[in-house]
Amino acid sequence: MNDKPVIAAVDGSQDGLRALEWALDAARRHEAPLRVLHVRPEPFRTRPDGPPGPGEDPVLAQAQARLAELGGVSSVEYVVTEGAPGPLLTGAGAEARLLVLGSRGRGGFASLLLGSNSLAAARDAECPVVVVPRPGRGGEEEAPVRPDGPVVVGVNPDGPVGSADPDSPDATTLAFAFDEAARRNTALRVVTAYPSLLQTVMLPGEMPPPQIDQDALEQETRALLDGLLAPHRERHPHVVTDTAVLPGDAAGHLVDASEGAALVVVGRHRRRLFAAARMMGSVTQAVLLHSRSPVAVVPPVGAEDGAPAD
Repeated sequence: MNDKPVIAAVDGSQDGLRALEWALDAARRHEAPLRVLHVRPEPFRTRPDGPPGPGEDPVLAQAQARLAELGGVSSVEYVVTEGAPGPLLTGAGAEARLLVLGSRGRGGFASLLLGSNSLAAARDAECPVVVVPRPGRGGEEEAPVRPDGPVVVGVNPDGPVGSADPDSPDATTLAFAFDEAARRNTALRVVTAYPSLLQTVMLPGEMPPPQIDQDALEQETRALLDGLLAPHRERHPHVVTDTAVLPGDAAGHLVDASEGAALVVVGRHRRRLFAAARMMGSVTQAVLLHSRSPVAVVPPVGAEDGAPAD
């Protein structure tokens, strides 16, 4: 058994229970302990001496009852703490194998697609963060659960493909995605995008932009992608991979691919030199907002403060 737990953040909402169910399945697949964490944003009024014990917390009692219905894992720990949920949830990732949250908690506006705590954890936590969306993002009342669907991974959709560095963000994200596909015994769909040809309106006297050979660009991107995938395919020969090299909107392609997927995996940017905070790419944020399946945001290896961006 892996000693690092899968942590499920719960708050008494249906979003928290969906995260709990996903985390339970992940703990089983990873043969890891499960930790159920409730961060209370306000002090427990009837206990001036500190937060209640796990047995006294109604949110954890709800989670415990739900796990009893589902059948738990061999090791479950219940933890309650008090304070600002964003920093505390993010900090919990330092000792987690996975941190799993619902897309929104009990607070915030009903129209929000992604809560501030989930966004903060996905941006800042040291471990991979899985955000489980609410049903209905695709327009249906209840999104079908597809644990046997493919794992979808986006490869460097914000920039050029093709770093051979084993610690590159793409390699780290791919290693996670291949491992998840292997544990689920399912296929892996790899999605990347290249710039599409833009139609421009020219004014009299303007020079036309240089012509781009779209076919050559697609083939070059595909060749670079195959090179990036080669070591992961070698380590996971039983994982069937399907590559999609598409023009244009990377975020849109990943959101489309999330339909029926078990999990969408995206990478997180390294902290840029002199930047005041960690960053999350626009594609990753768009996928978090609109994916119809759970999304795993994978931090890069060695993303230390002040490290140059890739």
